[in-house]
Amino acid sequence: MNLPDLKLLRGLVRDCAQQELMPRFADVSRHVKMDGSVVTDADHAMQDRVEKELAIHWPEFIFLGEEMSAQRHAALAEAGDEGLWVLDPLDGTSNFAAGIPFFSVSLALLVNGRVEIGLVYDPVRDEAFYAQRGVGAWLNGLSLGTRAPLNLPLARSIAVVDFKRLERALAAQLGAAPPYGSQRNFGSSALDWCWLADGRFHVYLHGGQKLWDYAAGILILTEAGGQAVTLGGEDVFHVGLESRSVVAARDPELFQTWRAWVEAQH
Repeated sequence: MNLPDLKLLRGLVRDCAQQELMPRFADVSRHVKMDGSVVTDADHAMQDRVEKELAIHWPEFIFLGEEMSAQRHAALAEAGDEGLWVLDPLDGTSNFAAGIPFFSVSLALLVNGRVEIGLVYDPVRDEAFYAQRGVGAWLNGLSLGTRAPLNLPLARSIAVVDFKRLERALAAQLGAAPPYGSQRNFGSSALDWCWLADGRFHVYLHGGQKLWDYAAGILILTEAGGQAVTLGGEDVFHVGLESRSVVAARDPELFQTWRAWVEAQH
């Protein structure tokens, strides 16, 4: 199988985001879905546009978008052995609707149950993070895999932690006696993966992400040299609709220290 050209794919997603998302930024009507999450007109406009553009260039691949119905999610998650696009058209919708400039588009191509291409685009900063399995990861053409480890102790690291999806005991322990230097929570899981891959923060913990939240990001992180597991010690990536937890770090030694601390509390 010939994989899509990364330059063409980057340009396609960038054009869609700049034309569909940015004109609507902080100026959209919002709605609440049955699961309590926020959705806007921009989510649907972006998903429709990307689906159409992908079909023009690569009609052989199936398309799965976050804003599809639950019935279509269930059906498509079982398909796509020959190629399945997985799109989150607007990751960080609450930020987007509130005017907070931290959101992204996440697109992954799955082939035979593995992520072969991952792309996360930040239209505010015009930053495209992308990776191809076994080839590498890049930010706007610059390799993310050439940085030396920071050799940073956990006590001095910056952590990104999504508290609301963690078990109460673990969240309470992190609040009472955090092992890291400081903590953030930005609101776009896809960008979290990429900022971790780029070393903008150092350790990551999330209680539950969907396939479209992590599929592109985990390939970008691992191709950049980072590591990730679930709270149960399993591979994060899984072709399915259930949520997956994340324990991750960019530097291998820091990952082992961070994972050991989390497991001791869990």
